[in-house]
Amino acid sequence: MTFSSPRAWLAGCAVAASVVLLASCTSGSDDGKASKDHSPPAASGAQTATEPSQKKLTEQAQAALTAVHSGKMVEAGAERVIDGIHTEPSLNEGGTYRLNLVCVGSGSAQLTFTPASTGTETKVPCDQSVVQQRFTVHKPVRIDVDGAKGSTGVIAWRIDAI
Repeated sequence: MTFSSPRAWLAGCAVAASVVLLASCTSGSDDGKASKDHSPPAASGAQTATEPSQKKLTEQAQAALTAVHSGKMVEAGAERVIDGIHTEPSLNEGGTYRLNLVCVGSGSAQLTFTPASTGTETKVPCDQSVVQQRFTVHKPVRIDVDGAKGSTGVIAWRIDAI
């Protein structure tokens, strides 16, 4: 596979890294130590069966974000809807940024900023549509995206400096 531009190469690397990180976060451990996960054994079997679909959902979400790329990427990632997104990115005070979010799956999630004056609280539907929010940093920012009860799938996000 060849890439004709650095942007395409970076996008490909971001997708590959997200898939690897998501897979490493969801894979089990066979080291014999007690697990901190309190789910019953049946749930872990169901999780294994859904891993390929999580990989596919992550790829779809990353592709949707790549299609709307604008500005210089500052930070990006992908998480399961059930885990949500909770980040305190290192952004320059006075800088203007665009947050791009896409949820692929079912249900919805809720985007919130702290401090609240940074951006608008927004519902993110898990229908593959990209939600964008432009914001200017005046203080350190925390971005949270929490899945609504019963929502499933993957949320991918990217912060671009504009």
